[in-house]
Amino acid sequence: MAAYRYSFVLLLGFVALASHFACASTPNNLDGITEKPKSVDGPDSVPAESADTRESSRQDGISPSSEALDAASRWEATEVDLNTVSYNGEKAAENLRDEAAEMYDSAHQLYNDQFEEELVIRPLHSGDIYSSFQFRTRWDTDFFQKGKKVTDYRLFPKSLGQVITKFSVRELHISFTQGFWRTMQWGQPFLSAPPGAELWVWFQDTVPDVDGAWKELTNVLSGIFCASLNFIDSTNTVQPSASFKPLGVGNVTNHKFLRYAVLPREIVCTENLTPWKKLLPCGSKAGLAVLLKSEKLFHSSFHSQAVHIRPVCQDWQCTSTAWELRQTLSVVFDLYTSGQSRREWSLFKMFSRTLTEACPLASSSKIYVDVTDNSQGELFEQSPASPILSQAVVLGDRRTYSVYDLLTPDTFGTPRSLNIQLRWKTSDAAAGLRPLLHGERYVAGYGLQTGEIHTLIYNNHPYRAFPILLLDSVPWYLRLYVHTLAVTSKNRENKPSYIHYQPSKDRLRPHLLEMLIQLPPNSVTEVTVQFERALLKWTEYTPDPNHGFYVGSSVISGLVPSIVAMGTNSTQEGPLFSSFFPCKEESTYFVRVYTEPLLVTLPTPDFSMPYNVICLTCTVVAVGYGSLYNLLTRTFQVEEPSPSLAKRLANVIRRIRGVPLL
Repeated sequence: MAAYRYSFVLLLGFVALASHFACASTPNNLDGITEKPKSVDGPDSVPAESADTRESSRQDGISPSSEALDAASRWEATEVDLNTVSYNGEKAAENLRDEAAEMYDSAHQLYNDQFEEELVIRPLHSGDIYSSFQFRTRWDTDFFQKGKKVTDYRLFPKSLGQVITKFSVRELHISFTQGFWRTMQWGQPFLSAPPGAELWVWFQDTVPDVDGAWKELTNVLSGIFCASLNFIDSTNTVQPSASFKPLGVGNVTNHKFLRYAVLPREIVCTENLTPWKKLLPCGSKAGLAVLLKSEKLFHSSFHSQAVHIRPVCQDWQCTSTAWELRQTLSVVFDLYTSGQSRREWSLFKMFSRTLTEACPLASSSKIYVDVTDNSQGELFEQSPASPILSQAVVLGDRRTYSVYDLLTPDTFGTPRSLNIQLRWKTSDAAAGLRPLLHGERYVAGYGLQTGEIHTLIYNNHPYRAFPILLLDSVPWYLRLYVHTLAVTSKNRENKPSYIHYQPSKDRLRPHLLEMLIQLPPNSVTEVTVQFERALLKWTEYTPDPNHGFYVGSSVISGLVPSIVAMGTNSTQEGPLFSSFFPCKEESTYFVRVYTEPLLVTLPTPDFSMPYNVICLTCTVVAVGYGSLYNLLTRTFQVEEPSPSLAKRLANVIRRIRGVPLL
């Protein structure tokens, strides 16, 4: 007990000693803290004496020294000037922001990289709301410069940089989509993608074995994005000859370095979103990525995330190139899925979060709200209102946006939180304009032997005709009859000006069909082709064969006439959502549209029959062999039957009488 008491006394002694040194090391004059009592004689006056010090000096007859007065003043009570503390705190925060900006500028000059982020909110005429995130990381470097190996990464993800270097990738485009974009209800998206997973890659012309590099690349990307890209093989990979031109700089015409594949059955989940967010410089900790909450994103009508890597020009002369990584995420929220009774949206209702700051590493962080149809506020109320309005040419139309600059402190207001709210004044949905280019696809026919694929392509322009490229990739187990291919427009034959067909090989490669078709104005062009279903081996069926087999979407690419003049300067500063596809003509803009994937039923054997045969066989074997085994191995013994009750009673009586037993 004495030992514990001694330890406790030592602990108290150390605490007292530490507090003494802490108080002794505290400076006498702190900004924002005033000590009392103070002398009012001037700035050079000595602090006033404490009452205890004056009393002891009078009793001893000794005048206190300045050291004693200073020591006494340290132990007196102090009061805090809150206004001065607040002023100094804001000043310190401002100094920290200035230092961070200076550090960012110096790092940008050292690494020659920059990061931009933006969010576009577009109310749809159907009552839904469309949110599109754009994150762009640009790095002025050359991964393939001779004698130089890139090892230092700052904003650009190192995992993707190593993939570009190892596999000699020139362009890489990958997307993961859950749901189908309803073009007739929602209009054209900023960047379309087919349901499932899509991957197309341009390799450098120095790659000797493109197929081997493609196979290794799909396995690596499967690990990076936690997806089933390792199921991409020669049976679902094609080599387009006209579609999917490079989107970056450089005129690559040799299509043997291009590979395209799609997995229409790929399910997009949180495990795909998490590695996608980790590629961002700030992750999901700051900036617009804070809104990317998986619980809300996947509780929507449409969700698509993509990664695009390509070389771009550094300046308008294009004397040198830079690498651009663009991460896009599009999501559509509807009233029924969100459980709202009225048409009212906000950042918190869509994402369950609000914005408090921009990404510290971003050179630009903005939010755009499409107010083209609400120029006078007649449709909905927007709060907080933004005084900044910007116009941009998007998809051939001039749109007006209300801009919120997150790098400006005034954007967040006093609560340091931004929650943009849109309240509609009426619940009636307005009728929107039909998109100029639209596509549909379905399977016709009956039975499990033959069928017919129908592709409908709509040109809704009233007086302009334009050409489109149609790409179809059909699995090998649907054997196409190319002689039945027919293209009709307005009940007339529309002969394609270019046709490229690569027949399939069983269990080796799919069909590839590319056509260049001229679409008449205000018309519907129908492309039909018949096919025959193949019978697969029983090991080639999926675990749920009765659900059917998915066929990837058709890809429709075309230059659509523009209402306003398009900008042809690819290096001009502008919103990210309007500068993805390069534009070479002012009168047209590029659009890529995907149709619905097909679900085809193949002749499927009754997989329950093996189970029934196994059960019946086992029953017969158990009964027959079991009986025979018992007969061969059992030992038989003759047992006398037990006497009856009367006989046993008679023997008892005979035993008593001494008469021999029966």
